Amino acid sequence: MNYPFPAAENRPILIREGWEMGVRPVVAATDGDWFDHLRALPHLTEVNFWSPRIDPSGALEPGELFLFKLHAPRNVIVGGGWFAHATILPCSLAWEAFGEENGAATLREMRARIARYTKRSAEEREDFHIGCRILTQPFFLSEHAWIPVDDIWPRNVVSFKTWSTGEPDGMRLWDKVQDAISAPALPGFAEPVVRFGEPALVRPRLGQGAFRVLVTDNYRRMCAVTRERTLPALEAAHIRPFAEGGEHEASNGVLFRRDVHSLFDAGYVTITPKLDFEVSRRIKEEFEYGRQDYELRGRTVAASDDSRSVPDCAALTLHHEKVHLG
Repeated sequence: MNYPFPAAENRPILIREGWEMGVRPVVAATDGDWFDHLRALPHLTEVNFWSPRIDPSGALEPGELFLFKLHAPRNVIVGGGWFAHATILPCSLAWEAFGEENGAATLREMRARIARYTKRSAEEREDFHIGCRILTQPFFLSEHAWIPVDDIWPRNVVSFKTWSTGEPDGMRLWDKVQDAISAPALPGFAEPVVRFGEPALVRPRLGQGAFRVLVTDNYRRMCAVTRERTLPALEAAHIRPFAEGGEHEASNGVLFRRDVHSLFDAGYVTITPKLDFEVSRRIKEEFEYGRQDYELRGRTVAASDDSRSVPDCAALTLHHEKVHLG
């Protein structure tokens, strides 16, 4: 089976401006079990490239090409994706957000792998924390198209290296990847795919898991209304539901405590375009309670730290006028 670059309608949007200065393909060594599990899953839109030892605070930019290779001595690139976001998460939340897109069949299997790498017991009750790099539109190369990198991978580099397409080795790597994803398929494999053009950053198309983690981090892991900080109790809400045309975009998300999220989706609470929290009178009429909710009425909703992620005014207006029960 071939795992090509995503079909045209699912590809990330190229950002052409400034590409002449070079973009930075990243190559990271990957766990073979992680790779084997993921390449067998159909229709992936995102994956969590995690490590128990990674500090995810590196200077990667969203939209950079992130490639993964097998560990030495098998120095071959076997797939990749587009970098969307980096963070540190408890493994339970990573599993809740991505499930098998973490590269394991079960949370128990994932915990066992973390424990093996950190030389700890998988039976510990601690919720292991892991470094996460979230990739969108992943692709997995068929074995005949794997890319040897012995000629450019320094022997003293163990896990991670960045190149620039403004330099010869980086441009050569970019070309190798294009050749691999557009190589003629072997009999029984999928049709070849088109090349993805000159070096360029992209605007990653977020999946549900990436949306949840990005919104959680943008709101500093705190409910925008109640200021609750208990991470397992928080959820990323779509302002305009995905099923009704809303996107998995940071500006379409707000971080709520779970009960507030449920009330928001049902229309019992809303956020005005001025970022004021409103509570419907129908909570009291229908449920004969709601004192705690009414105490929050009029509170200014905390905005995201990222100006690009401030709630979209049009989406708030739609919710306020069409969903809110008044």
